Amino acid sequence: MTGDVNTSFVLDMQRKLYRWSSEDPNKVFADLFNLVCDRRTLNEAWRRLARNSGSQTPGTDGMTRRSVEQRPGGAAGLLDDIRGRLRDGTYRPEPVRQRLIPKPGKPGEFRPLGIPTLTDRLVQMALKLILEPVFEADFYPTSYGFRRGRNAHDALERIQKCLHPTKRGPSVYRYVIEGDIKGCFDAIDHHVMMERVRRRISDRKVLKLILAFLKAGVMVEGTVRHSVTGSPQGGIISPMLSNIYLTAIDERYGRWSMRPREPSINAAARRITDHRRGRPVFYMVRYADDFVVLVEGAREQAEAEKRALAEFLKKELRMELSMEKTKITDVREGFDFLGYRVVQEKAARPNKHGRRPQVGKLFIPKSKLNDLRYTIKSLVKSIPTGWSLANVIDRLNPILLGWRNYYRYATGAYREFSRLDFWIWQRVGRWLKMKHGNASWPVLRRRYHLSAPGKRRQWTEKPKRLRHLTEGRTMRYPNQSIEKPNGWNAKWKTRQRDSMYDFQDSFRRLKHI
Repeated sequence: MTGDVNTSFVLDMQRKLYRWSSEDPNKVFADLFNLVCDRRTLNEAWRRLARNSGSQTPGTDGMTRRSVEQRPGGAAGLLDDIRGRLRDGTYRPEPVRQRLIPKPGKPGEFRPLGIPTLTDRLVQMALKLILEPVFEADFYPTSYGFRRGRNAHDALERIQKCLHPTKRGPSVYRYVIEGDIKGCFDAIDHHVMMERVRRRISDRKVLKLILAFLKAGVMVEGTVRHSVTGSPQGGIISPMLSNIYLTAIDERYGRWSMRPREPSINAAARRITDHRRGRPVFYMVRYADDFVVLVEGAREQAEAEKRALAEFLKKELRMELSMEKTKITDVREGFDFLGYRVVQEKAARPNKHGRRPQVGKLFIPKSKLNDLRYTIKSLVKSIPTGWSLANVIDRLNPILLGWRNYYRYATGAYREFSRLDFWIWQRVGRWLKMKHGNASWPVLRRRYHLSAPGKRRQWTEKPKRLRHLTEGRTMRYPNQSIEKPNGWNAKWKTRQRDSMYDFQDSFRRLKHI
């Protein structure tokens, strides 16, 4: 019952903060530290932290959720201790423990991941609960990374929709700028970051706490390194802080990509106006530090915008745009974004006029198919033949299900899934042949195959069965609005009606442009 009370309190508080922030874009919040230190906020932060498997990963102090629960006083004692240290000003973040994570598809390359202590993660979670609804109201609708109610598929769907024809005719976007910022998270300037946070937060204790986390340092081989820039990847508040920082890029393209607190028709009207007057139009979609800019205009205009963007990043955010990796590509040639291959090509079927218009399509890149084959091949080879098939299935199924769920919206996904299913069936079969002294395929089928219609090539060992990629549906991602509910905008249906009225009024005004 206590947990329900904590959750209800935090949710009501978040809704109020979001509403106040949405109604007044210039509002500065001056008293948030007491909310961070509130016992109910800390209890809810612990509940969310404890249900995460990462709570069992120790930081530099070696503390885990299990060790906290086993010590005298348990979690309640830890929360009381943290609350007391926050209130008397003696709390200090500890350096994060660095862990190198291999980059997928890039052998020999690693991404540094910072693991804060359990105490620091708890305080960061409490900060996130309070600050996230405040800044969420300022985030642009075309930003999709690390936000409630938004994911990578939404960003891809938005790009795909831009490449589709409209009632006014074919898509006007011909080129795309594939943005690449050098060491984005490591290049975040602390001074610029705090200036952007101060636009909304004036509580000195909260500001001091955020800055302390930014300057906590990293423990590398027993030595603490303090950097003047960067936000450790792995911290709970790091994604939110990066979004606050990179919102400056969204602001640059807000004229065409839609600003917060306005109906989408307003941005559409501005794009139409610029198109009619012969001005270039730039539409940006961003997911964390990955972003693309769709360009309506000539290649020369795209090149000029690339140089202007590099100058903007250097001046406003003190970041460097990688001119070598930032490519300008014809949308008909295709470009990679968030693991998909985005291409504009002719539709498979003609429209009502008998023509095949140019449409945006999403494909599975060959590199991702090869990466999956390499992962499965390496995993199966590393498993001893003394293991049972059930253990092999337990290792493979999470990989296959996660991969299928991410790529099931791609064009031709079922065809690629079928080919992979056959290849995986052969790979596991070779492992079984080694396990049983080079037994024949008929012998293996009789022992490990499920005798059911349509299951000819499915390895099984009761009660486990190797899942097929072709199981479940492969579908087109549902067409969604650019505006999305986030759990705090309770008057979502009312806002939709108001937006419809605004759309009608704006459409009438467009006739006179």
